[in-house]
Amino acid sequence: MSEPISGAAPASSNRPTIALVLGILGVVCCGLVAPVAWFMGSAELKAIRAGSAPAAGEGLAKAGMILGIIGTVLLLVGLLWIFFAGGMAILQAMGG
Repeated sequence: MSEPISGAAPASSNRPTIALVLGILGVVCCGLVAPVAWFMGSAELKAIRAGSAPAAGEGLAKAGMILGIIGTVLLLVGLLWIFFAGGMAILQAMGG
């Protein structure tokens, strides 16, 4: 009989990959998922530091969190621009 290998690294979970995919989507086309990527990446990094998640996904989780932050900032800037530009257009139309 063969004995199990005790030093084998645990397989990576899919949460860091999901955070990365959502981060990319949040920056490229769908800004509403960027805060979710930020949250998922951050939660996965905390789990890795606590030892409850495999360290193999640390890079993906970090990248997903960073892209989530960037996407969230772009989302907020876009919403502010739409709000102020749209608001100014309505005020201009009412006044003139």
